[in-house]
Amino acid sequence: MEFTVYLAPKGFTNELVYELGDVAEVVDRLVFAPGPPRPVAWAQNIWLNPQRIQIDSISDGANKLKALQRNWALWSVRHNRRARLIEEQLPAVRPKPVAIGTPPPRAPLGSWTLLERDVIVASPACTSPFPHGEVQFVENKQGPPNRAYLKLWELFTLLEAAPKPGSFCLDMGGCPGGWTWVLASLGCKVLTVDKAPLDPRIEAMPGVDFRLLSAFALDPREVGEVDWLFCDVACYPDRLWRLVDRWRTFGKVRNFVCTIKFQGPTDHETAAKFWAFPGSRLVHLYNNKHELTWVLLDKEEFPSFAPEEPGGKLGEFGMPEEGA
Repeated sequence: MEFTVYLAPKGFTNELVYELGDVAEVVDRLVFAPGPPRPVAWAQNIWLNPQRIQIDSISDGANKLKALQRNWALWSVRHNRRARLIEEQLPAVRPKPVAIGTPPPRAPLGSWTLLERDVIVASPACTSPFPHGEVQFVENKQGPPNRAYLKLWELFTLLEAAPKPGSFCLDMGGCPGGWTWVLASLGCKVLTVDKAPLDPRIEAMPGVDFRLLSAFALDPREVGEVDWLFCDVACYPDRLWRLVDRWRTFGKVRNFVCTIKFQGPTDHETAAKFWAFPGSRLVHLYNNKHELTWVLLDKEEFPSFAPEEPGGKLGEFGMPEEGA
């Protein structure tokens, strides 16, 4: 029987189970669901073509994994000691934090777990090129005023695309300036809008224009054409929905990147409305908290963001495309 394994972000297994609906088993943060991979937001990694492998011994388990491919990341939930002994016989995979601006890893990386003492569940292909979808960076402690910049760099790393130098970017709710710092560092022209003041160091960066104003009070007609609209405003999802719908109706924004922040229970209904926008993608980034990142990009400029991988055609963020 065909099945898929989804790894939930820490603390959000219930969100993933709700999103999938039809679930066969939940083991720690691993969610087993029947059928081929589905596009879901609340998955840190998806095992695209998992298989159950009967093993006779520790060496047999290691040999059967190596027969499938070289590089493996263990997600250990049961029989931990035995799983670690199998892992010791595999080529070492030691991920290190990556430098900002570094492309994602290229080497194929599979995921596996010892589900029973004599049963391995393993998938040679996953949606994330990072072990367990954990995108960790060598952090910049000097430039950005907060750690929010990590979300944006993670997104650009997964997209392998970012605003080009000279692009006009609107950063709504930009205080204290983490996202503005990223965009200005890329050579963009940035209009940052917030009710709170911008960090003076960020406001002084070349290309940055700041307005002390609520993002919800900004009139699209005063701004004109926007290459990229970024929004990290702390507000209820339905209010963000109305804001985004206003700018989409305006019709002069080419690319959207917005954080849907859940204050209290997860608002699945509003999240689904965002994903219903044709061509958009909803994803929980490793550096997200109780929030999702919504992305709608100009297909003419960004026709594809991920190559095909074994086990199925991958779309944006390495997520399985609907119908693939």
